[in-house]
Amino acid sequence: MATPVLDKVEADSAASPYITATFRIRRFNPEVSDAAVWEDFTVEIDPKERVLDALHKIKWELDGTLTFRRSCAHGICGSDAMRINGRNRLACKTLIKDLSPEKPITVEPIKGLTVLKDLIVDMEPFFQAYRDVMPFLVTEGNEPTRERLQSAEDRERFDDTTKCILCAACTSSCPVFWNDGQYFGPAAIVNAHRFIFDSRDEAGEQRLEILNDKDGVWRCRTTFNCTDACPRGIEVTKAIAEVKKALITRRY
Repeated sequence: MATPVLDKVEADSAASPYITATFRIRRFNPEVSDAAVWEDFTVEIDPKERVLDALHKIKWELDGTLTFRRSCAHGICGSDAMRINGRNRLACKTLIKDLSPEKPITVEPIKGLTVLKDLIVDMEPFFQAYRDVMPFLVTEGNEPTRERLQSAEDRERFDDTTKCILCAACTSSCPVFWNDGQYFGPAAIVNAHRFIFDSRDEAGEQRLEILNDKDGVWRCRTTFNCTDACPRGIEVTKAIAEVKKALITRRY
């Protein structure tokens, strides 16, 4: 009995790992129009690839004017945070197969910051808030002749908030930040927490007073959007609550 043989086209199709996916991208070019528009791009791509790979394919093969930030492409630099299917994510960590690719995948800039072009926003207000909370170790006295020792228990106290990569996913997911750009935002508070609870630091009181401002930690409404958005799994809402408690008790 003869063995059935698939038609070559059918065989190639069955063996192909690629799917056809549509990416609906929010485009904005201030040199062309004051209004943003949605534009669809259809690409053949392996669903196990990432949204960043799809954006590269679109830029390199379909429309070289598409503009977005990216650097390391491994979830470390935090530069490619964007809203994908309505949620803040890193494009380099988001697999296409996890996004229901049978439907259009929406990609737009993060909210609460001025859009400069396409998926790029002005990050300066975000980084200014970060700088304002003094995100560095402050000590007094003479420079030590050896490293400043710290117990494992003391290090564990702020271990979670050392993971921040300044992607702005948490801050730009916060409804308070959307409505009032003066709010420090979750990322700045997380980075203040990292030093407030560091046993080697001596500027905890200064940082607490900075965050005691009307635009500081008390603006948080505990919606947990920030915790849900963090690509590093930081318990952002918990860190904010600990800073609030430290302000009330002055114990940290």
